[in-house]
Amino acid sequence: MILPSLINSLGENHAKNPKFDVLQPLREWLDNIQIDNRKFAKLIAKLIPAQCPFERDIVLFGRKIAHIPPMCKLNPFYDQFVGLRFRALCYLVDECGEDIQSYC
Repeated sequence: MILPSLINSLGENHAKNPKFDVLQPLREWLDNIQIDNRKFAKLIAKLIPAQCPFERDIVLFGRKIAHIPPMCKLNPFYDQFVGLRFRALCYLVDECGEDIQSYC
């Protein structure tokens, strides 16, 4: 079949020419942070917001003239920060037995 051979050739080309990502080491470091301290988990849960801040539409005379995207769309580490916050909240619930309502 043509489709499987096309998929294989695309995968091989991608593997031969991986893109160099300058930020990848920092992303991996953030992904590998272990949460094993109550104070640290609380700090992470407080510092990283639960929702993406600052999305706005600028309206003039009833017409939208500009849109400011959510700041998370501009942050190259957004996924890592969300994962870190999730791990902190899970630690607080699973290991410390805390109610995390105040962090949501």
